[in-house]
Amino acid sequence: MTQNITMVEAINQAMLNEMEKDKNVLLLGEDVGVDGGVFRASQGLLKKFGEERVIDTPLAESGIVGAAIGLALNGFHPIAEIQFSGFLYPALDQLISHAGRYRNRTRGQRTVPMVVRMPCSGGIRAPEHHSESVEAYLAHTPGIKTVMPSNPYDAKGLLISAIRDPDPVVFLEPTRLYRSVKQEVPEEEFVVPLEKANVVKEGEDITIIAWGTMVRVALESAAAVSEKHSVEVIDLRTIYPMDIDTIVDSVQKTGRCVVVHEAPRTCGFGAEISSLLNEHDLLSLKAPVERVTGFDTVMPLAKSEQYYIPNTERVVGAVKKAMEF
Repeated sequence: MTQNITMVEAINQAMLNEMEKDKNVLLLGEDVGVDGGVFRASQGLLKKFGEERVIDTPLAESGIVGAAIGLALNGFHPIAEIQFSGFLYPALDQLISHAGRYRNRTRGQRTVPMVVRMPCSGGIRAPEHHSESVEAYLAHTPGIKTVMPSNPYDAKGLLISAIRDPDPVVFLEPTRLYRSVKQEVPEEEFVVPLEKANVVKEGEDITIIAWGTMVRVALESAAAVSEKHSVEVIDLRTIYPMDIDTIVDSVQKTGRCVVVHEAPRTCGFGAEISSLLNEHDLLSLKAPVERVTGFDTVMPLAKSEQYYIPNTERVVGAVKKAMEF
């Protein structure tokens, strides 16, 4: 049986399904219990599972992630929520120095099965630190898997996969998509595999690669140029480890590529994709890989947010540039 639900409802269902299935799955974070999370992603879970499994923590991100590591090393499967991705930075030491290293540190004898969830990206007119796109920091961290869904179905299936994964997964949830999109999603548990990109739209002339909120922008851009160009759109879904094969196969077919992401341009993950395509697809490329990104500035406040976030006009411009090269 399916139901038409939002992404935040799908995330809630994923946690509910896994907490019902496995008594070792716990949730901890600021306001996740009584208030149900700042975006109400954990609404109702405290009442169902009690305060021993849905834990309101102090405002201390390093402590939240550190506690989750300790729980994961002792037989639990914690889901740690960071209230906004811009608040993650105090906890990076725990992720980089400990969570990502335990498998290597113990030569495979111990793993850290934990998920760190957090809202990310802009588009909701939030104050500073509430609209960060941190995927490149995380993708550069050995031992950490990094996931960002673009729709409710994937959000549920990917989160269940992340909770069941034996290694630490950071699960980035685009705030603009929490309630702006509804989709038919099965009520029962199901998984969407990590490390597998999704070809959202097939095409022949050019490939657009995106993730999170930018997938919708990519699809709108593909529709805008559809009379002239056949555009393939790939939703990366898992940013790291990346599904290189799907990307390489697509660009070998189309010969052109545009990468779209909301994070700043310099050292953004689009640069890694461009480099990989140069390594694997150089002789197939008919034009340089184009990048449409945020700018090398802090995400601006509400009045200027629309100028920072990539839009259809900018992506269509990149498609035309690649096609006319």
